[in-house]
Amino acid sequence: MKIPLAERLRPKNLSELAGQDHLLDYLNQTIRSASPHSLLLFGPPGCGKTTLARLYAQSFKLPYITASAVFQSTADLKKRLLEGQENPLFFRQTILFIDEIHRFNRAQQDLFLPFMEDGSLILIGATTENPSFTLNNALLSRLRVLILKPLQADALEKIIHRYETQIRPLPIDEAARKTIIELSQGDGRHLLNMIENLETAGLDRIDSAAIAQFLQKRSPLYDKHQEGHYNLISALHKSIRGSDPDAALYWLSRMLEGGEEPLYIARRLIRMAMEDIGLADPQALPIAFAARQTYEALGSPEGDIALAQVTVYLALAPKSNAVYTAFDAARQAAQKTGHLDPPSAILNAPTQFMKDQGYGDGYIYDHDTPAGFSGQDYFPSSLGICSFYHPVERGFEREMKKRLEYFKKLKDSFNL
Repeated sequence: MKIPLAERLRPKNLSELAGQDHLLDYLNQTIRSASPHSLLLFGPPGCGKTTLARLYAQSFKLPYITASAVFQSTADLKKRLLEGQENPLFFRQTILFIDEIHRFNRAQQDLFLPFMEDGSLILIGATTENPSFTLNNALLSRLRVLILKPLQADALEKIIHRYETQIRPLPIDEAARKTIIELSQGDGRHLLNMIENLETAGLDRIDSAAIAQFLQKRSPLYDKHQEGHYNLISALHKSIRGSDPDAALYWLSRMLEGGEEPLYIARRLIRMAMEDIGLADPQALPIAFAARQTYEALGSPEGDIALAQVTVYLALAPKSNAVYTAFDAARQAAQKTGHLDPPSAILNAPTQFMKDQGYGDGYIYDHDTPAGFSGQDYFPSSLGICSFYHPVERGFEREMKKRLEYFKKLKDSFNL
């Protein structure tokens, strides 16, 4: 059986671990103390989580069990953990590594708690998902979370150097070398898989043309139902809010390349038009809505251009959240004062009883006034007049501010 290259070149000690130098001081200090901690290794695929767990466990010379949440049931794991406790002759602290621990549901995760409490279990979990979303608080509070980073170019170069030192020189020119590093997208395992594929091709010289023929680009790191989904839409939203069309186009492309549903993006762009632009550019909302309709009519890839177009438009549009914040303030006031009646003057009186109660008394029909404006108070009398909407001096909202000030001055003149 041929052992995969990634396994053959797995680091033998922590100093060989590429790209995670920020963790070495903590790990070495813990190992010197001879007091292992339960850990959660959080990072993207191919960054060294499994290798780190193995090297860490070996440093303590304790029984080491590996399992995967994909293949092992919690019942099997519980049986293995209880075996050591039930036989005093074999009772000793055990290190258990669970790959993809986020795949256990929150109830299943509770299995580990009593073993961690009595000290018989040192748990090392590995996850690609944000642990604050996928692990219950009771388990998370008992783990030291170590964040592993995607491998940068220098770390990937270190892996290539290890291959060339331990296996053979890679017959590759500098341009092709840079290409395979870019194609790996921070994933060391994918890099070694590509090198292994080039090995089987039996090429005497590897250039960019050969790479294009024999290798495939790594799929973008993006899970449209988990943290990647929220992180990238947040990046797109904030880039548009920050008036950076280039960054906005980049994050839009990342989402589309990752397989995000384009109509989801279109809906979020409509929201951005309302939340961050509002009346500073009243055309932003219909343009965003038109982009969604265009995508529905054309689909991909033609409809993607409509999303790109509205992304640039929104990024360069004048920004105002005045309506958004005004509506939020008005809703809060409404929640606190929902028991107050409108002023009787602005109530309709369809029955004689209501007329007798004073409904509609004193109402002024605005169109009958010279200015088309009566200046009446429309808030509940016990609430008083409130000010929620404060337009900014940007875009079309400058005009809205002028109108607001005009009506305020007119109303003040009536009260003189």
